[in-house]
Amino acid sequence: MENEPLIDDAMKSELAALYQTADRHYHGLPHIEAMLALAAEHRHLLDDPEAVEAAIWFHDAVYDSRAKDNEAKSAVLAESKLSGRTNPARLARILAMINATATHQLPPLEDEDAASDAALFLDMDLAILGADPNRFDAYEKAVRREYGWVEEPMWRAGRAAVLTSFLARAHIFHTQSFRDRFEARARENLVRSLQVLQGQPQQSPRQT
Repeated sequence: MENEPLIDDAMKSELAALYQTADRHYHGLPHIEAMLALAAEHRHLLDDPEAVEAAIWFHDAVYDSRAKDNEAKSAVLAESKLSGRTNPARLARILAMINATATHQLPPLEDEDAASDAALFLDMDLAILGADPNRFDAYEKAVRREYGWVEEPMWRAGRAAVLTSFLARAHIFHTQSFRDRFEARARENLVRSLQVLQGQPQQSPRQT
């Protein structure tokens, strides 16, 4: 039904339960709440805040650190839950945002407003990279716990490759507002984390 909210309280409770399983050390409810707070802060920049909220709620709904299709499965779940609550075009843009979290590259959306919302959504998901050093370090430890089954040498190599790929981008964040706020700190955090992974001497993190 078009007049129903995309994400009602019952659905939020259902999704919240998925995010509170014991194996979620970072990709849990606090991550969703942090993104929702950023969405509220940037609501004036969003064309369809409710669609972005839906993408936030569903983007990590399926999460298995051993799997490589979590984003696709999360999108399938979103499609099954949201079909009938909105029109196909709006649902498609929600699914595009969810699937884009697999690479954090902008999805191919022709509508400029939808593309702008997707850019902000992806930046919200990566905002933790630009957090203060203590929060970033806690994030890194939490992700490592989610991949506790991976042996240390393989973890170091794989994680270093991920962080290096972000550093190699011209911009980690897609939007100017997030670049201004988080880009410099994110690069400092990633370089410092790489030094740890590669056993190099660390630079002192900026304390401001």
